[in-house]
Amino acid sequence: MTFSLVARCADTGMFGLAISSSSPAVAARCSYARAGVGAVASQNVTDPSLGPLTLDLMEQGKTAPQAIDAMKAQAKFIEYRQVLAVDDQGRTAIHSGPNSLGIWTQAQAENVASGGNLLDNEGIPQAVVDGFLSSSGHIGDRLIAAMRAGLAAGGEAGPVHSAGMKIVDKVSWPVADLRCDWTEGCPIEAIATAWDIYKPQLNAYTQRALDPREAPSYGVPGDE
Repeated sequence: MTFSLVARCADTGMFGLAISSSSPAVAARCSYARAGVGAVASQNVTDPSLGPLTLDLMEQGKTAPQAIDAMKAQAKFIEYRQVLAVDDQGRTAIHSGPNSLGIWTQAQAENVASGGNLLDNEGIPQAVVDGFLSSSGHIGDRLIAAMRAGLAAGGEAGPVHSAGMKIVDKVSWPVADLRCDWTEGCPIEAIATAWDIYKPQLNAYTQRALDPREAPSYGVPGDE
């Protein structure tokens, strides 16, 4: 019921992922990223514990392929799970269990991996990867471009209703964590709209956390 990508920006070292599903609140259950470590999507009959576990394994020094292998050795019912990972060197790995739902497939390249289930056709993950690789600019822009490419290629077999995008960079919290938990419209376009609004303010929000004395004004009534 999901298609997603995990990605690394080779220029900045930022990690990000984007995900969409016909299920509600997909990003709350399936998206994980840690600055300096990597990004992981855990989806398809989701076990949310597999995202932090895979990140922990990469933080301990395992490559993305090694972490996916170690995760598989520890996880329960791994035949039902899809887990995607990218590490701090841009290495990628994907596990797609044979009990993944409907049409399921995956694609990967350096710095980006995509997978999905209950897809309209087998070409969706490759379209997502190609969309990321052919785009430029901020990793957030590239994540949106990739998801739009997947949707244009067919997306899920049915309509998607939720989506999310998470980005990490240097600090211990996500510098962007945008979600649309349910809509009858297009959740990917809802995230894209939120990103257009949030992107110009991203650095200011980080600065306010690090040192509010150096932060720009808050831009609300009464703020000088």
